[in-house]
Amino acid sequence: MNIVILDAQTLAHTPLTPLERCGHLTTYNNTPTQDVVARCQNADVVISNKVVLDANTLSQLPKLKLICVAATGTNNIDLVAAKERNIAVTNVAGYSTPSVVQHTFTLLGNLLGNVHQYIQDCHQGLWQKSDMFCRLDHPISEIAGKQFAIIGYGALGQAVAKVAQAFGAQVIVAEQRGSKTIRAGRIPFESAIQQADIISIHCPLTEQTRNLFDEREFASLKPSCVLLNTARGGIVNEAALVKALTTHQLAGAAVDVLSLEPAKSDNPLLSYHAGNLILTPHIAWASKESIARLVQSIADNIQSFNRGEQLNRVI
Repeated sequence: MNIVILDAQTLAHTPLTPLERCGHLTTYNNTPTQDVVARCQNADVVISNKVVLDANTLSQLPKLKLICVAATGTNNIDLVAAKERNIAVTNVAGYSTPSVVQHTFTLLGNLLGNVHQYIQDCHQGLWQKSDMFCRLDHPISEIAGKQFAIIGYGALGQAVAKVAQAFGAQVIVAEQRGSKTIRAGRIPFESAIQQADIISIHCPLTEQTRNLFDEREFASLKPSCVLLNTARGGIVNEAALVKALTTHQLAGAAVDVLSLEPAKSDNPLLSYHAGNLILTPHIAWASKESIARLVQSIADNIQSFNRGEQLNRVI
């Protein structure tokens, strides 16, 4: 089989041995829209993380049998067009859970402990000027005893809950906003965020969750609450978040994802420079172990397809 990877740079130079065993592998670090058809012309299998494969592109690839999305979300693929052309589509889920959980608590520990600010103080020579053995310029809080609200209680949210409980937090699981029924072990969305000292977002971006946190939601939070978003940028209205941080409706936020990526200079979060915001560039998923699991899972999907099986099939 001819296998083409369109955006291999998203795999961070991870060894591709499992994929090389599946067929003849051609890799491109990234692929501009105008080059997609030419690069995939002879491909039986195309692997894409974020490169778009729309209906027009698929119509020009008669040899294509399988699209492997190197991620969980498949919004870059026209699934209707793929189905019409009998092109199978697979994705990979669960590979990044340990990495995202770790990054979530890395962000939280830095935010509650103001570690980022203390590191900056050390680099600027303030410790050397201290009149005692330490510096206590920035408040430090513990996770223990906090009300920890989880938005999105799939496998990832459940994994975060276990770690939060290990730290001694009281976990609150929010029901979907607007739901008429409240499942066992959950409480209404509005009640969950109003009670929360810590909010951690782990739901997908859908029309129902877009701008899930906007001015109204921020106005209802405790001023001491902190918000973590390692899910998708569009779930949080970024202008509203900056306003909430500026007016102290919210004590702090740590964000790994933006509504438009890569980051654009006019994003309000990039022009906000106070110490109560931590930004990281969509790296929660990207431990070396996570990416290795991703590569192996893509290879498993190809081998399953060749055997006529349905592993991780979306279409």
